[in-house]
Amino acid sequence: MKRHFRSLQAVLATLLLWCAQPALAGELPRLSLADAKAKQAVILDTRASHLYQGWPMDGEKQGGHVTGAESLSADWKYSDEEWPAALESKGLKADRPVAIYGAPREVAEVARLLRKQGVKQLFELQGWKTMPRESLARWQQLVYPRWLADLQEGKPVVAAPKGDWKLFEVDWGSPKAYLISHIPGAGYINTNDLEEEPLWNKVSDEALKKLLLENGIRHDTTVILYGRNTMAAARAAHLMMYAGVEDVRLLDGGLDAWFVQHLRTETGLPNKYEPVKEFGVAIPAHPEYYTTLDQAKALLKQPDSALVSVRTWDEFVGNTSGYSYIKPKGDIPGAKWGHGGVDANSMSDFHNPDGTMKPAREILAMWDQWNIEPTQQAAFYCGTGWRASEAFFYAWLMDWKRISVYDGGWYEWSMDPKNPTVTGERQPAKS
Repeated sequence: MKRHFRSLQAVLATLLLWCAQPALAGELPRLSLADAKAKQAVILDTRASHLYQGWPMDGEKQGGHVTGAESLSADWKYSDEEWPAALESKGLKADRPVAIYGAPREVAEVARLLRKQGVKQLFELQGWKTMPRESLARWQQLVYPRWLADLQEGKPVVAAPKGDWKLFEVDWGSPKAYLISHIPGAGYINTNDLEEEPLWNKVSDEALKKLLLENGIRHDTTVILYGRNTMAAARAAHLMMYAGVEDVRLLDGGLDAWFVQHLRTETGLPNKYEPVKEFGVAIPAHPEYYTTLDQAKALLKQPDSALVSVRTWDEFVGNTSGYSYIKPKGDIPGAKWGHGGVDANSMSDFHNPDGTMKPAREILAMWDQWNIEPTQQAAFYCGTGWRASEAFFYAWLMDWKRISVYDGGWYEWSMDPKNPTVTGERQPAKS
């Protein structure tokens, strides 16, 4: 009997806690947009990142976030070590007012987390649903799991493909992990079919065309890509865009985002799409998306340009090459540091805690520190192209006009001893 009573007590305590969370949002003092601006408050969006980026909520005609808002989703998990940098990147300080908006549960949870971090002046933004919004320029190209699931089920979706669409998982090597679990109906692209030795640069245009046709991809096919690591999907996305595929989309957060939503998965062999005979346009339709070694060297001499190293700081300053098969350490003199992640397989500097793309304003601020600007001609590179492709795709989502991937990257540059290299701590050149 006592055991049952204790169980009942635990259930009631949990229920009371759950009920109290939304109430907490209502207990926050309310603040109008005008008052928030007068107080120089941080406006904070607590919803899922896809809503912040531009996807509309149910019943909305326009999505996106309140103009000028920062993003801190109630569902993100920061470690104690990560919180200080997160607060700084969003302008959150103990004595600075914060106007929070979102669903009651989300507002309550973020308020709780911020209080725990010592942020004291918390308000709820009043009337936010009717306030002016802004969005990521190409938010439609960064899809989220529920949208993809609805599309697969034949339900009406916002920003639906105009015609034929295909879904692919992209990874290196044979589909071992794919066989165990993948998104239903997905085809599979092995990055070995996109790259070739010795530099692991893109295959010939003829080989790229053959791969696309074999997978049923024309220039007017909507291609949705995902990966267990988003870099792999971005690698394929960049080369498809170079070839001329007009509507390429990435699943934001990759396969992990699908798993978190507890959506259905399959086992077994990859889906094989019906091949097509013609791509429909000459390949490459966008040669400007691809930069060669000679073009990279020329770019360094141009004033309104940026050769952007998307590598870790330790790679940039020469503490490590980042790769077991690349021996030289250092980087290209004159290159600007575009950030990367914790190692050569990471783009964490560009990701929210759940692996989704950070707000454009945070990426722009990161690049601005190194004088990497939207109006420049920017070529992104890393070791062999994967990280650079993801940075390229994010810049494209932000509607940067003159961008490319220097595919050869540090691997190609460092193979020729005649090419100059640099090591050691460096600061951005003054603009």
